Amino acid sequence: MTGHGKIAMITGAGSGIGRAAALAMMKEGYSVVLAGRRQDALDETVKLGASSHVPTLAVSTDLGDPKAVAELFAKTKERFGRLDVLFNNAGSNAPPINLEDLTFEQWQTVLNANLTSAFLCTQEAFRIMKDQDPRGGRIINNGSISSQTPRPNSAPYTATKHAITGLTKSTALDGRKYDIACGQIDIGNAATDMTSKMNSGVLQADLQIRAEPTMNVAYVAQSVVYMASLPLDANVLTLTVMATKMPLVGRG
Repeated sequence: MTGHGKIAMITGAGSGIGRAAALAMMKEGYSVVLAGRRQDALDETVKLGASSHVPTLAVSTDLGDPKAVAELFAKTKERFGRLDVLFNNAGSNAPPINLEDLTFEQWQTVLNANLTSAFLCTQEAFRIMKDQDPRGGRIINNGSISSQTPRPNSAPYTATKHAITGLTKSTALDGRKYDIACGQIDIGNAATDMTSKMNSGVLQADLQIRAEPTMNVAYVAQSVVYMASLPLDANVLTLTVMATKMPLVGRG
C-alpha cells in the first residue's frame, strides 16, 4: 500500500468525489483527515471506510474562513504531526441561470467555496510541509473540465475553475523550493449526486437539452490515488479523466 505511514487531507469529503477519494486513500493505507461542512456526512464517510483500519480525523469547518482553515490544519498537525497529501476538492455551484440574473451573493459563494478555500488550504499546507521532516508533500487540486471549456450559464463555476488552473501552476512553481509538488485533476461527468441530472438531460452549447454519459466515480478516486502515490521528484501537472463519450471534445 503506497499510503502506509502517510497523512492525507481531503476537503469536501462528505459526499461525491471527496468521499470516494477519501475511501480510496483509506484503502491504500493513508491516515485521512476529512474536512467539510457537515459533520454527519463526514462521520458517514469514516464509517464507510472503517474496514480499512486506518486513523482518521473528521472536522466540520468553513473552508472559506481563514481562521477556521488555520484551526483545521492545527488540529491535523497536533493529531498526526505532518501532512503528506492535500486534495483540494471542496466546491459548489450556482444555479444555471442567465449570467445577468446572478446575484453578487451567488457569485461570492462559489468563489469562496471553489477558489478561496483552495488557496487558504494551500497556504496552510505549505506552512506544514516546508518545515516537516522529511520535507515536502503533494497538493492535488480538483479543477473540473470546466477549467478547460465552459457549459452554458456557468460563469461563477467556470471562472473559479479556470482560476484553479492558475493556482495549480503557481503552487507547483512556488513549491519547488520546499519539495512540494502540485497537480490538477480535471473530472468530467463522474456519477455523483451533483451529476444525477445528466441522465435526464442538461443544456448544451446549441441550447438543446440532451442526456450525457457518466462514469463511475471510483475511476476518479483511483486517479487521485495514483497522483498521490508518485515520489516527489515526479508530478502529474494535469490529468483529465472523463466519461468517454461526453461532449467535451468539440463542445461549443
